[in-house]
Amino acid sequence: MGIAGRQNGVTGGMILHRTVVLVGMMGCGKSAVGRSLAARLGVQLLDSDAEIERAANATISEIFARDGEPFFRDREAEVIARLLSGPPCILSTGGGAFLAERNRQAIHDKGVAVWLDASVDLLWERVKHKDTRPLLRTDNPRKTLEEIFATRVPVYQLADLRAETLPEYSIEETTDRVIEVLLTRPDVLEKT
Repeated sequence: MGIAGRQNGVTGGMILHRTVVLVGMMGCGKSAVGRSLAARLGVQLLDSDAEIERAANATISEIFARDGEPFFRDREAEVIARLLSGPPCILSTGGGAFLAERNRQAIHDKGVAVWLDASVDLLWERVKHKDTRPLLRTDNPRKTLEEIFATRVPVYQLADLRAETLPEYSIEETTDRVIEVLLTRPDVLEKT
């Protein structure tokens, strides 16, 4: 397929009509599944955090420290709204982005949220050896993860669609599940 077709989200007999926003807990697979899904659908993978860092010429941690969380959340909402206004793509957001009602509404209006639903045990297996998760830099990171999970899952359940992530699934198998779920919404993903 030519470049033009790929940029329009047409590949492998499917057309992506709306931006797909993967939401869920740290470790659920948003980045890995996002890369796989974007490649399979022939569309761009965009990352709202990376866009914010590029615009601010600072890391998310630096923005939080220098300007505070409210400032960051305002920039995050602006970036998500801008990215949703572009061509259909796969959009990766930080784990906290979907918690904000304004972001959920923008995603619902212009894209579709897909919750990658993973158990707390699977999440722990994936994140316990990583030191790149600032929220888990506590005396009891497993307990912290469980607390974050308990508060965020009710919000993630508001996503338009849900794809279960299981320990035995490879990235490709999880991507297959996401595509199956997206195909239930022809206004989002359509077979040609």
